[in-house]
Amino acid sequence: MANEKTDFELELARIDQGIAELNGIGSRVPVDSAQISKLAYLQYQRASLTGNLDALVVAENTLDHAITHLGPSGDLYFLKANIHFKLHRLDEVEKDLQAGRDLLQSPPGKALQGDLDFQLGRYESARAEYEAIIEEERTWDALARLAFFHFKMGDVVNADRFYDEAADELTAKEMRHYCWLELQRGVVDLSRGDYDAAQDHYERAERAYSGHWLVAEHMAELRGAQGNFAEAEKLYRDVVERIPRPDFQQVLGELYLTMDQPARATEWLNKAKASFLESAERGEVHYYHHLADFYADVEKNGPEAVRWARKDLELRRNFSTLSALAWALHRAGESGESVALMDEALASGAKDARLFKAAGLIYSASSPNGKGAEYLRAAAELNPKLRNFHVHR
Repeated sequence: MANEKTDFELELARIDQGIAELNGIGSRVPVDSAQISKLAYLQYQRASLTGNLDALVVAENTLDHAITHLGPSGDLYFLKANIHFKLHRLDEVEKDLQAGRDLLQSPPGKALQGDLDFQLGRYESARAEYEAIIEEERTWDALARLAFFHFKMGDVVNADRFYDEAADELTAKEMRHYCWLELQRGVVDLSRGDYDAAQDHYERAERAYSGHWLVAEHMAELRGAQGNFAEAEKLYRDVVERIPRPDFQQVLGELYLTMDQPARATEWLNKAKASFLESAERGEVHYYHHLADFYADVEKNGPEAVRWARKDLELRRNFSTLSALAWALHRAGESGESVALMDEALASGAKDARLFKAAGLIYSASSPNGKGAEYLRAAAELNPKLRNFHVHR
């Protein structure tokens, strides 16, 4: 039926109703522990579901009020740590995990510590945390985290196995989580150039939880990679209309470049750049990586790319930020430091076609010893379709 609501719309309506019923308690004194915890969770859930990073601040303000009057509840600090993690305030995540009463002894707290370790380049610590949680309590999200770890380290077989096991742990009431798992599995296939398998996963995601903009965003990337630019454009424009974030605006602009429509590309790329810079001027850090990428690959402005990549590396030293700075330095013509940082990125054990391609180009520019050609071959083996349209995730 034309007026039938999607799963996304139904869940969002339930969340909004719950927030409305709790209207006004976010600043009320005395504080009702159960009610304010529920409000903060609903506000966090709404921000996460809609992809609205700015709305996370609303939940954070509610949590600050609750913590001031209720003390260091583990549940409240867990939510606060998740907000800080989404906004890349990783030093605050560490403080939250320490401050929350018994938080680091709980499976959710340990899982978030594993995520923090991964972002900070402490890969074996992250893996050990995930495996310890699974040994103690076999939850779908711990299994999914371990699957992601194996994917990034190039072990697709184990990534698939743990994603399978994660799906098996879900109930029929958790279809949004199943949708998310299917999207992650599609990303694995897309990263190997297997478009048919990726599409199967994305279609299952839509059937499991209809109307989610995140499914449309993943499907748009796939359509762009397949060369179906008209459908990719339609999907991305829908996503940008629903979720006007600058990272999505940049992707739409880059799609227009691929379609050889420079005027339309410039319109969207300028919007994205302005929003990235406004965010940074407000003291926010979660778009540093996007600014490094924008200046390196869109404007090809090496010095500016280096500036933002260094800021991101100061927050989290992992293979992604190391390779981003290495690539920015390559753009700026500074080969010595670029090679050293790429060496460090590869020493992490990460295996990714884009990482290997960047390494190949950097090594080829700095030395004729054949190392560059070796990594370019490895990149092509991992993803034979790497030259096609893709998104920096």
